[in-house]
Amino acid sequence: MTLDDCFQLGYIIKPHGLKGELQLFLDVDSPSDYRNLESVFVRKGQQLVPFFIESLQVGPTKAIVAFEDIVSLEQAEELRGLELYLPLSFLPAAGANEFYLHEIEGFIVVNQEGQPLGAINNIVESGPQLIFVIENEEGVEILLPYQKQLLIRIDRENKEIHLTVPEGLVEVYTNPTDEN
Repeated sequence: MTLDDCFQLGYIIKPHGLKGELQLFLDVDSPSDYRNLESVFVRKGQQLVPFFIESLQVGPTKAIVAFEDIVSLEQAEELRGLELYLPLSFLPAAGANEFYLHEIEGFIVVNQEGQPLGAINNIVESGPQLIFVIENEEGVEILLPYQKQLLIRIDRENKEIHLTVPEGLVEVYTNPTDEN
């Protein structure tokens, strides 16, 4: 299992108690969807190491977990701050006009007039807003701030995302003015 095959579920906050239990932060929309997990992957360096779950108590954003073979405060302390991962197959299906960030990389952005602008080659999470980094056919990079109300539709079959693009935004990148 590689990082590309997984999504980050959250991370280990700190030990909980003296018997090896851990407090987790679950960075997902609905933590209760994950209350019946049997195992998770813990990222140690560049490795994903499987940990089997003995017990799991899930709250609104945090959880308390007991892993098999982690039975002391010292063992639990070694896991403090490490990231938790699950295979992509554990993600609930996205709705018709919803998407996961990993899913749309490589999609072609099409504007409201039906013109393709280029492919999404990166997505930057800038505070509460996403920025799609698009590369057009000429290799020009276009930064497109994304907000949910700009989404027209997602065409997964053709790997396209149709968006309302603010007037003049693309031209800022494709028609730079020479001010010399």
